[in-house]
Amino acid sequence: MICVLFAVLTALSNASASVFQRRAASEAPSDGAFRLSLFAYLVRRRIWLAGIGMVGAAALFQAAALGTGPVALVQPIFIIELPLALLIAGMLFRHRLPRRTWAAVAAVTVGLAVALAAAAPSGGIDRPSNQLWVLALIATGGFEAVLLVSALRARGEPRAALLGLAAACGYALTAALMKQAMSALADGPAAFFSTWQLYATAAAGVGSLFLLQNALQAGTLVASQPMLTIGDALISSCYGVLLFAEDMRFGWWLVPEMLGLIAIAIGYIELARSPLASGQSPAQDKAGDEPSDRLQHSSTTA
Repeated sequence: MICVLFAVLTALSNASASVFQRRAASEAPSDGAFRLSLFAYLVRRRIWLAGIGMVGAAALFQAAALGTGPVALVQPIFIIELPLALLIAGMLFRHRLPRRTWAAVAAVTVGLAVALAAAAPSGGIDRPSNQLWVLALIATGGFEAVLLVSALRARGEPRAALLGLAAACGYALTAALMKQAMSALADGPAAFFSTWQLYATAAAGVGSLFLLQNALQAGTLVASQPMLTIGDALISSCYGVLLFAEDMRFGWWLVPEMLGLIAIAIGYIELARSPLASGQSPAQDKAGDEPSDRLQHSSTTA
């Protein structure tokens, strides 16, 4: 399906954006958290601007994917963002990934393929009623409020994880809004630009980007990225089934679906132990030295 190709391109673009933005955001002053001064610092970094460019490319690919396929199929593919982010980070920082990391990448990829093949998301409607949207927005707002209050009370990696999940919820909502906005294109440009979901997509996307920058600043990539990608996939699947009435297979199909999820979980656990993801260089990890936090404190010449 063409939507799968566009989804993979979206994941690749988002993974690149995460690595580039993480490299810039990790060097921002700590007193800039939750302030516009954080953006004032980041816009002067070329590598952060390159990351924003990749975000723009990802948005186009995602719109094409959602316009041609169900949310419950497109969004879970973004689980491969963390493996892709580590591969890109390895090339950027010139570190060779160990065999165990490659095996973890394979486990996540194969597990995702098995889970999606078993679930076979399909069907659905393109334009949910406004009543359904009101319920979805109320539920989303309540969930986001709980995450943000908890994040403000936390520090370090827990804050990064909570903010990553909050960003994931925002991006999942953005995808749902984008799907309905794209469906309006069938009625012509006037209908597309007059639908409220188009402007809500922009607002949700900007808010999610702000949450992501704070998540990347609060902790390492391994704390925020898994919550971002897995959270986005699961929450988007809920939007697909509950909001867009998309179909998924259950019954005995739950067995391969669960096996696929187990493979993804095992792969992610190993990826979390990767020296590059945890902020260590491979050499330091073997020697037992202090972490260098390569993803956080790389060269400032970019």
